[in-house]
Amino acid sequence: MKQQLNPRFLTLLCFILAIALLRIANSAQLTPVANYTPLGAMGLFGGAYFSNRWKALAFPILTIFVSDVVINKVVYQGKYGMMYDGWYWIYGIFAIIVLFGRVILQKINVQNVVLAAVIASVSHWVLADLTVWIGGGTDLRTNLPLTRDWAGLQQCLIQGFPYMKNFLVGTLAYSAILFSSFELLQVRFPSLAQNQA
Repeated sequence: MKQQLNPRFLTLLCFILAIALLRIANSAQLTPVANYTPLGAMGLFGGAYFSNRWKALAFPILTIFVSDVVINKVVYQGKYGMMYDGWYWIYGIFAIIVLFGRVILQKINVQNVVLAAVIASVSHWVLADLTVWIGGGTDLRTNLPLTRDWAGLQQCLIQGFPYMKNFLVGTLAYSAILFSSFELLQVRFPSLAQNQA
């Protein structure tokens, strides 16, 4: 007996692929919103809607990996090699964002989406900047390595704060688009709400 394709799964996968294409276009500075990444929203979305935890984690991370390879090879023409330094830390942080989507967004509503977006953005900022500080990042004021003390970590966080604001705005905006679009599609096409993905 031939197994039918799950429309919910295919729809979710299309949403994630669309975000990956947007991320590539943003990296190439082809959109007016190039400074606002959709990655946080994609992680929360995957975590919230894929019922299988491995799919929730695998499809967003695989999408980031493929888009990273395209960005590094095509947009940046191999300047950073196959992957950028510290990519594994960022992927680990992204896995945590997917987990936030699974835990916080068990019920989809505006308050929970905003809460998840804020927690994901702040966590991404603190954890990513912590890895920069641990890895010997540069103090942008002096072009010397960040000091290995509280002052050095504070400076690292201060330097990363503008990026966190952009990450937060991107996560909020793209979450609004992704979650509202999929919720409306589920109302219009009840089979999307009934099938497990």
